[in-house]
Amino acid sequence: MGLLKTVATVAVASSVHGHIQRRQQQRWAHQDAMAAQAAEPYALGDAAFVGAPMPPPPTPAASDHATQLQLLAQLGELRRAGVLTEAEFEVKKAAILQGH
Repeated sequence: MGLLKTVATVAVASSVHGHIQRRQQQRWAHQDAMAAQAAEPYALGDAAFVGAPMPPPPTPAASDHATQLQLLAQLGELRRAGVLTEAEFEVKKAAILQGH
């Protein structure tokens, strides 16, 4: 009777192992497909980006103090001239002071 019990245990373990292995292979295949799909626009080169809107130009780097002061002065002049509203001025001023 011990031999039959061992054979049954091995059969169950083998079945469970096979099931887990198949499930893991399916999961990996799905992850590979998603990664390939995400990388697909880059594989096509620049042709995939034709007609795509251009990102906004980067704001000037305001890393040093002198540049920040110059940008804030220009921003103040734009506000005084009525080009910028008070809210727009505050948003731009915060961006300059944060270095963005």
